Amino acid sequence: MNLSLKKQSILPGFFPSLGITLLYLSLIVLIPLSTIFLRSAALTFGRFMEIVTAPRVVASFALSFGASLVAAVTNVFIGVLLAWVLVRYKFPGKGLVDALVDLPFALPTAVGGIALTTLYAENGWIGRLLAPLGIIAVFNPLGIVIALIFIGFPFVVRTVQPVLLELDVEIEEAAASLGAGRVQTFVRVVFPSILPAVLTGFVLSFARALGEYGSVVFIAGNMPMKTEIVPLMIMTKLEQFDIPAATAIAFVMLVASFILLLLINFLQWKSGKNLVSG
Repeated sequence: MNLSLKKQSILPGFFPSLGITLLYLSLIVLIPLSTIFLRSAALTFGRFMEIVTAPRVVASFALSFGASLVAAVTNVFIGVLLAWVLVRYKFPGKGLVDALVDLPFALPTAVGGIALTTLYAENGWIGRLLAPLGIIAVFNPLGIVIALIFIGFPFVVRTVQPVLLELDVEIEEAAASLGAGRVQTFVRVVFPSILPAVLTGFVLSFARALGEYGSVVFIAGNMPMKTEIVPLMIMTKLEQFDIPAATAIAFVMLVASFILLLLINFLQWKSGKNLVSG
């Protein structure tokens, strides 16, 4: 006599769990975001292009995407180096340094913006050292990049760090025993293993920087055509009760976010495929 045993689950079951999940996603994510599509669809194509190609809007797009790209590339170098140090070396205060990596996650963005502005102002601790060199950070695109580096580097560290922890040190020792130098070992052995994680961290850092607002508005100065980022442009349009323009600009950012999300998922899928094949 065959008995079919049904595996018990702590959760209420597949269909109730799926229903709750879809309801939550619909109320919190899908329905709010769909309003942007609906508002943008109400605009004619000519009006939409007129809004998103206005010189001030184009300047804000160029600044946001450009500064986010520079910050993300910088975060790759900083994040990989910091992750390597935290994984491969033991030193006093290592636990504190590891905890400080998460500080930009926990710190309110406005607090981070005020702190950076205070430090990099011409009379600040760091700004007074840069001013004689002709480097002005506050109220300049440089300040925006600094703020975006600050809020983005933990994404690279926390993405690369687990991969380095799982990477067997004996592989590096084997490469060294075969005559490979340190640079050659890193380029041919270590880097290919952490590349998917590095790319994922880069995209996460770029996406986070692209939508950052709180820490940037203080250090940027918000000067039109110079230091005005896209989130600030959207807020400006809303304050002017120009809802169609705000939604049109937000639509472009939403599409960019979707593309980045797809890229992240592809990189994660590619990373999992490489691990399985390896």
